[in-house]
Amino acid sequence: MIDRSTKAGTPVPVRLVQFTICPEDEETSTPCVELHIVLFPGDQFPLAKQFWQHTGLCISSRLAERCLSMLHEESSSPIAPPPQSTRPPVKPGNRHYSAKSFGKSPSTSPIVPSVRYGGSIAEQSSELFNKDLVNYLEERYGRNLPLEAAAAAKRALRRRIAGVLVRDTPNDWETAGAQETELGPSTRGVEGVTEDDVFLYSTGMSAIWSAHQLALGARPVAKSVCFGFPYTDTLKILEKWGPGCHFLGNGLDADIDELEKLLEKESETSTNPPILSLFTEFPSNPLLRSADLPRLRKLADKYDFLIVIDETIGNFVNVEVLPCADIVVSSLSKVFSGDANVMGGSLVLNPQGRHYAALKAHMAANFEDSYFDEDAIYMERNSRDFRRRIHTIDANALAVCTFLRSRSLADPTPPANAAIKDVYYPKWSTAAHYERCRVRGSDGRAAGGFGGLFSLTFASDAASEAFFDALPCMKGPSLGTNFTLACPYTILAHYAELDWAAAWGVERNLVRVSVGMEDTDTLLKGFEKALEAAEAVIRAEAEAQQEAAKAA
Repeated sequence: MIDRSTKAGTPVPVRLVQFTICPEDEETSTPCVELHIVLFPGDQFPLAKQFWQHTGLCISSRLAERCLSMLHEESSSPIAPPPQSTRPPVKPGNRHYSAKSFGKSPSTSPIVPSVRYGGSIAEQSSELFNKDLVNYLEERYGRNLPLEAAAAAKRALRRRIAGVLVRDTPNDWETAGAQETELGPSTRGVEGVTEDDVFLYSTGMSAIWSAHQLALGARPVAKSVCFGFPYTDTLKILEKWGPGCHFLGNGLDADIDELEKLLEKESETSTNPPILSLFTEFPSNPLLRSADLPRLRKLADKYDFLIVIDETIGNFVNVEVLPCADIVVSSLSKVFSGDANVMGGSLVLNPQGRHYAALKAHMAANFEDSYFDEDAIYMERNSRDFRRRIHTIDANALAVCTFLRSRSLADPTPPANAAIKDVYYPKWSTAAHYERCRVRGSDGRAAGGFGGLFSLTFASDAASEAFFDALPCMKGPSLGTNFTLACPYTILAHYAELDWAAAWGVERNLVRVSVGMEDTDTLLKGFEKALEAAEAVIRAEAEAQQEAAKAA
């Protein structure tokens, strides 16, 4: 805030408070929590919000709950009488987010007893047990490690991400983080990767922000390149921190041609590397485009800049991108977790990278583990079966996308009244580049899938709205959940810049879908229902045009 306001001409007075909260019971094993609180004038909230929003550096809901539980409440008011009913009030939802769903997604682990009104994944649930009982059940029946084992949970997570666990099935959860666990060579496609090359963060965005800070701290400062149209906060980070960003938003081969010209021109005027780093998603969100990573790697080696790849959408079960990267980041909150009940992020260094020693030294001097212990325990629990879940989601998404594309204008023989204009999915979007990085089995054949995310554009805005409203699944802006989730992506992420987004191919009526683990046939029936609603709109629009033409 001080730096940004000073550059604007009016420095903002800021105070930093270090606030430590400890449990009142001295015999408890619950550790103290240290918070850092920024105090600033209220009219500067928009500036403060930018930092919180873009960097992902925040207090998780579990950490907040822990802090509140340790704060002694002093009140002179009488204790309110207990409520007459144990059922909590349920706020009526927006019709777009109401209880229309494919049904519950398969359980990945034993369920803590709860009440789920209406029995649908789209309805709110309320646990009738207090927190102590829930924790007891989680730990007693093998779902969670005890809180005291947080260090082991984090170690298991780092090993799982590094791909060094010889045995990593849901049945091996008790030993994954143990000191004596058998470890093997990494499955990440790079020799020498260990758990010490993996760093955990509270969110995926904080991992991305930290990767940029790492680059700024370890290498000569210069502008970075954002290659391809990314999730909005990634671009904002590169633009607002450091000297700025070159944005090559299409992420296509022609953009690499443009990048080469830029690198050559910048090299003529400086002895330092022409750019600091290149950030790209593989594949991108929401257009599911994949960059030519080997070609970008050659340019990075020639012009001495870092490559940072966000593998959240592809994930390392499906794609092998570490060999082309110096740093790989990911949002663990998505499919790695799947349960949508915990946040986390990871940063992985490539030990074979040219600048590995400098990057590792900077991390050793500056990295601080701020990942809340209880969040790490839930993340470890959720991720035990992530490989199985990803394979199920991959198969479901392929079936759904194949069906939708056959009824779209992108099909070689599109049907009459087709409502879908295009299906954005790695199998068809820049397919050769994605295929080159797919994980291979021992026989050399592709073993990785295409992921669970795809986007649709429509022949009209009205058709898009009809499809979205009729789609019987949960509606929300996240992705990678075990249940199917859809959102009007452009409206949510770029409402204030719709024309700008459209110029990069991200159309106003784009609907993004994250496919879950539901029964495949049930999914297909649900998408067919939504498609029929959209096609009915197109048919009505065509009839209206015909009537108007006759009247003219």
